[in-house]
Amino acid sequence: MPRRKRNAGSSSEGTEDSDFSAEHTDSSESDVHTVRNTRLTRSSLRLSRNSQDIKQSADHDESPPRTPTGNAPSSESDIDMSSPNVSHDESLAKELSLKESGLAHRPKRRRFHESYNFNMKCPTPGCNSLGHLTGKHERHFSISGCPLYHNLSADECKVKASSRDKNVEERTLSQRQDENRHSARQQLPSLQAQTERQLRYKEKVTEMRRKRNSVPLKEQKDKYTEHRQTHGSSREPLLENITSDYDLELFRKAQARSSDDLEKLRLQGQVTEGGNMIKAIVFGRYELDTWYHSPYPEEYARLGRLYMCEFCLKYMKSQTILRRHMAKCVWKHPPGDEIYRKGAISVFEVDGKKNKIYCQNLCLLAKLFLDHKTLYYDVEPFLFYVMTEADNTGCHLVGYFSKEKNSFLNYNVSCILTMPQYMRQGYGKMLIDFSYLLSKVEEKVGSPERPLSDLGLISYRSYWKEVLLRYLHTFQGKEISIKEISQETAVNPVDIVSTLQSLQMLKYWKGKHLILKRQDLIDDWKTKEAKRGSSKTIDPTALKWSPPKGT
Repeated sequence: MPRRKRNAGSSSEGTEDSDFSAEHTDSSESDVHTVRNTRLTRSSLRLSRNSQDIKQSADHDESPPRTPTGNAPSSESDIDMSSPNVSHDESLAKELSLKESGLAHRPKRRRFHESYNFNMKCPTPGCNSLGHLTGKHERHFSISGCPLYHNLSADECKVKASSRDKNVEERTLSQRQDENRHSARQQLPSLQAQTERQLRYKEKVTEMRRKRNSVPLKEQKDKYTEHRQTHGSSREPLLENITSDYDLELFRKAQARSSDDLEKLRLQGQVTEGGNMIKAIVFGRYELDTWYHSPYPEEYARLGRLYMCEFCLKYMKSQTILRRHMAKCVWKHPPGDEIYRKGAISVFEVDGKKNKIYCQNLCLLAKLFLDHKTLYYDVEPFLFYVMTEADNTGCHLVGYFSKEKNSFLNYNVSCILTMPQYMRQGYGKMLIDFSYLLSKVEEKVGSPERPLSDLGLISYRSYWKEVLLRYLHTFQGKEISIKEISQETAVNPVDIVSTLQSLQMLKYWKGKHLILKRQDLIDDWKTKEAKRGSSKTIDPTALKWSPPKGT
């Protein structure tokens, strides 16, 4: 409703009797005056409870703001600040005038923490995004909060939520009564009282678990099978009679609590709406479950599944669009220069400045499987080394690592990733070994940029261990230094010392640091090396590369 101007003859210091007289000669003028005198902000309402000075400030405010909900305040929750002595009849007259003016029927404005993006949709098929598993929210946008996915309705979730709250209140009340009873008697210590209560609760749980029918009936089995065939993975399996009612209720409580925690993070902005919606990607002949949030555009981020071209890394919304794209896509390998090839393994050097779109798509793809990655769009200062495995259909992405063109700290890796379908096959160590091979050609000592992801740290520790054991196995001298090892292997001395300490091969004796040559570790390494073979190793002679100018 647009704000009306005050007439020249109206007084801002009028009493409530003049504003709400029985004879309404000009209803619109009195309504405006009423709204102006009764609109309050949330902060002024708090101040009114603690100070009497707010009464005078409300009298002199010509255009007080609205209440937090956007409506004129009601007679139940607000007091007219312009007059300290307000009679019951006057408050009724004020409420009546508000209703007649239509302000009481104005829809409430949503508060910030209750606002939703109504373009978002729950990924569960057939769900309208209404209700929440916790029974405390109006809408949901993820499977974790979807009542339909959990084979419930929104009303059932609300009933369960009220039942849980009631049980918590009863349990708290019972504990207080027991504590008061024992404190009044002063005979049993509190620890013994607590033990008795726990024993009673244990007996109750045991009795509830005995009532469970351990053998499901044929009708129940048919029901489970029909549900699984009808809904597949789009619904939670039926859980009735799988365990006792008590344990099932515990599981439901844990589900609701976890969903509530996720909703709180989303409302606080720590989890963006739709940020956790991409659950899987179709990449070539694989369907990969994602691990982390990646900042794809919102129209793609709210989808439950993305479809990607494994050669140009373009992302699409449906299988049909991907099929049409693959019929037209001429890419069969990454852009850039092929600097290494041995057998089916190739490595391409891609400049982030020359192939910006490809590198941005590569970073967005990597973020789905990396937690600490922060680079998505500013790819121009980096070089990307993409490892592929070739067959008759093209060069398939195995993994990649990126490095700065000019690194002042001599980082030879900024980000490294092995695709999930190629993990635990030796490709990660090949990427790490290739990064150190480039450092050797540049005649530099390299180290990965921190922080490393959990899997990255495990891979690097394993690689440094193999490098040191191989060096000690071939070393024939009597004296050895960390600097010599670093120059020979291109590994940073700090990484060498930390690895030796983790292997318990570095000792301090008589004022000197000694490196212990542990033959048991070397023998274990030789055994594993013989089993692994030489198929997943980097051949330095297959590298055709010279350092870029300016590095």
